[in-house]
Amino acid sequence: MFEDISKVVLLSDMDGTLLNSKKEITDTDRAAIERFTAMGGRFTVATGRTIQSFDQFRSVLGLKYPIIMYNGAAIHDYIMGETLFTHPLPPEAKAYTAELLELMPQAGGEVLKTEGTYVFSNTDYQQLHTKLCGIVPNYAELSDIEDGGWLKVLFSLSPEDVDHMELLVKQLRYEGVDFVKSSEIFLEMLPKGVSKGSALAQYRRLGGMEGCTFVSIGDFDNDIEMIVEADVGACPANAEESVKAKADIVLSRTNDEGAVAELIDYIIERCKQ
Repeated sequence: MFEDISKVVLLSDMDGTLLNSKKEITDTDRAAIERFTAMGGRFTVATGRTIQSFDQFRSVLGLKYPIIMYNGAAIHDYIMGETLFTHPLPPEAKAYTAELLELMPQAGGEVLKTEGTYVFSNTDYQQLHTKLCGIVPNYAELSDIEDGGWLKVLFSLSPEDVDHMELLVKQLRYEGVDFVKSSEIFLEMLPKGVSKGSALAQYRRLGGMEGCTFVSIGDFDNDIEMIVEADVGACPANAEESVKAKADIVLSRTNDEGAVAELIDYIIERCKQ
């Protein structure tokens, strides 16, 4: 499986995994990524972030390979400057969003498309998400956001309201969509069957990825499918218990201590054997 490091693709989640609690990449992880890629390894990212919000990290990481974005609803190649794959939400997603906003008016929310982010409910929690992403979104009424090309809808609420909305959407049984908790304060609507795991399955089919060994690392519920789909799935010590239960490797370090570097050391050692 690890005979040739040049055929190893490492996909890392961002928040809670590659980024520390200050939303920075540690020097330990950065040096390990540089060592891994200098040896021929392929490093990339699988994130819920958008094309625009990830741009601040692109030059820092110097990524050469396509990135899984929008929690699996798209694969984007910054080098080619094009989106290689998208799986948008069904047209009914707009009506679903309107109903949820009516039932839970305290919810913040945004619609994410390849061309930008559209905030339709700018609550305190939504403003926190906008700040974390470091972008300037478009502000619009939900009814005014153009149909088509919706990759996901993100709801931002208090932790207890996120739990309430999770129960609510199970009762409503919306067709054609799935909901995933991406943090304690975020619940996302994605196309049915779409996840970082489904995007990884699509990634395997990209040109030049034939015969590669895929290793993934993530910390939260929205990373589970990717961890299961990878040839080797790992998680940092700070991961949710639900993630640890599915991972092949539970690392000893947290995202603040260089968990990605620990995984890279594991890969390099296996490639030497």
